[in-house]
Amino acid sequence: MISEAVIEALKGYVPEKNIYLNEPMAGRTTFRIGGPADCLLELENKEQLISVQKYLSLVEIPFFILGNGSNLLVSDHGYRGVILQIAKNMSRIQTEKCCITAQAGAMLGQVARAALDNGLTGLEFASGIPGTVGGGVIMNGGAYDGEMSQVVKKVTAVSRTGETYEFDNSTMEFGYRTSALKNNCFTVTEVTFELKEGDRDGIKAKMEELAKKRREKQPLEFPSAGSVFKRPQGYYAGKLIMDAGMRGYQTGGARVSDKHCGFIVNTGNATAQDVLDVIAEVKERVKIRFGVDLETEIIYLE
Repeated sequence: MISEAVIEALKGYVPEKNIYLNEPMAGRTTFRIGGPADCLLELENKEQLISVQKYLSLVEIPFFILGNGSNLLVSDHGYRGVILQIAKNMSRIQTEKCCITAQAGAMLGQVARAALDNGLTGLEFASGIPGTVGGGVIMNGGAYDGEMSQVVKKVTAVSRTGETYEFDNSTMEFGYRTSALKNNCFTVTEVTFELKEGDRDGIKAKMEELAKKRREKQPLEFPSAGSVFKRPQGYYAGKLIMDAGMRGYQTGGARVSDKHCGFIVNTGNATAQDVLDVIAEVKERVKIRFGVDLETEIIYLE
């Protein structure tokens, strides 16, 4: 638990209205699963982020940076530390010529919409991704043959000790669902995307086409964390899972989606343990049947 002294100290950095104690994480993730975090702070600006990170690092209290919680599974026991949420309060989007600069809390769909409004093409693939700019860039998020590495020009991030760093596309070291920042102690604060001029009608049509594909092929009617497994080289995770006979496999309230086997959905009362049990069974059966080791894409926080 977080001591009263630490809570009082945090009030010096963040407005009291933005401090939540024993906050249920089920309400902060798209999976709608997760026990309480000791403390959650809704950050309003970069200055608060720097101050809080420096303080928590100094007093050696663990913390986790949260965006929209779209790629996250939180333990049923919750999180023994502080969640720093960068979302609606840090979501400014600005456009200049062919570049869009967005704060880390902006939703990718909002940035894609801004691109459409300004006749800029390149972000259509991101229009249906339910994550924030910060999380999307760190994991090089993507869909339908598009990914962040194709459009990111510059990333601004801060270290846990408060220094600000800038990374260009090459120093981000983008890879499949990874980047130079993924396993390092940096928090993204702002991203600049470099796009191209395009035809608004064509951009809109592409976004509508991808939205239609998502509705047809993804279980959007259930809470989930998106695609659970990375794509194994030479294979598609969803097809391996389907061919292993796992379509519709269910433990408790967690189920392999009937519509897309790469998704595990919360049918209404799933626990984190239910999801972990389904993941373990899927990985074992795919390994036995095809000799392929599936690797999870989602983050497990405990």
